[in-house]
Amino acid sequence: MEIIATCFTYITVFLLLFICIGGSPAEGQGTRVGFYSRTCPRAEVIVRSTVQTHFRSSPAIAPGLLRMHFHDCFVQGCDGSVLIDGPNTEKSAIQNSGLNGYNVIDDAKSQLEAVCPGIVSCADILALAARDSVVLTSGRTWQVPTGRRDGRISLQSEANGLPGFRTSVADQTKMFTDRGLNAQDLVALVGGHTIGTTSCALFSYRLYNTTTSVSDPSINSAFLPQLQTLCPESGDGENRVALDTGSQNRFDSSFFTNLINGRGILESDQKLWTDASTRPFVQRFSTARGNFNVEFARSMVKMSNIGVKTGIQGEIRRICSAIN
Repeated sequence: MEIIATCFTYITVFLLLFICIGGSPAEGQGTRVGFYSRTCPRAEVIVRSTVQTHFRSSPAIAPGLLRMHFHDCFVQGCDGSVLIDGPNTEKSAIQNSGLNGYNVIDDAKSQLEAVCPGIVSCADILALAARDSVVLTSGRTWQVPTGRRDGRISLQSEANGLPGFRTSVADQTKMFTDRGLNAQDLVALVGGHTIGTTSCALFSYRLYNTTTSVSDPSINSAFLPQLQTLCPESGDGENRVALDTGSQNRFDSSFFTNLINGRGILESDQKLWTDASTRPFVQRFSTARGNFNVEFARSMVKMSNIGVKTGIQGEIRRICSAIN
C-alpha cells in the first residue's frame, strides 16, 4: 500500500506540473479576468492612465489602438507581434503603415516595468489599451481577460491575411471563421469604424471612374458631392475623411445607419449592407435594441483570445518593440 501511495503521489505531482506548464490547451490554460491582481495589481490602472494622458493631446490614438489590436490578433494571434520593429516585421507591412499609437504602448510598458518588471506582456497592454480607447470615446466598458504572453515571430508577409478595403464579404467572412469568429462578430468588429478616419487613397476610386464617368452606385447620390469635395479627383490621397460621417469621435451605432443610407466610406464597409449574409446584423446594430455596444464587447473578448500564448509559451518582452 505504501508503494502504491508513493506512486500515486508522484503521478499526481507530475500531472499538476504538466497542467501548469502547458501540457494541454484545454487544461488550465487561457486568459482570465484579473490575471495580474496579485503579481501587478495596478497594471490596468497604469495602462488606463497612460491611454488617457495620450488621448488628451491626440484623440486619434483611440481608433489607432483599436485597429492595432485587431491587426495584431489577426496575424499570429494576439501576441503583440505587430509591435516589433524590423525591416521584415508585421509593422513594416503596407497594411500596417497607417497604424497609430505605438508610443502609447511603449509608454505604458516603461511604467509597468518600473513597478512590475517582467510581469505584464505587451500583448495584454495592447488588449487593455484597445478597451480603454473605446471607453474614452463614449463606448461601453468590458472586462478584458489577461494572461497573454508575447510572441517571438513577426513576419511582414503574414500581414497579407488581413482584410482589405476592397475585400468581399465572402472573403471577410472566411477570414473571420478561420479564426473562430462568425458573421455577427465580423459586423460588430467592423463597427469599430465608428471612430477614426481613412485616407482618400483608399476609397477615391469609388468616386470617379475614368472609363464611364460613373461613381460607385452604392454611394448615396446626395452624399457623393461631399466626398468629391473632400477628395478631389486629382487631389492629395493622404487627405483624411471620417469613417463614420458626423460621429467620428464618438463610439456609437451611427456607423451602421450611415451604411444603410449609402454613406459607407470604404467599399468593404458598405458591402456589409448590400450583402444578404451580413445585412440583418447591420440593420440590427443600427437600432437601440440591437445592443451594438454589448455585442461589440463580446466580439472583442472573442477576438482577443485568438491564438493566445500562455503558460511557458512566448515570453514577456522587456520592451515592446523587440524580442528579448
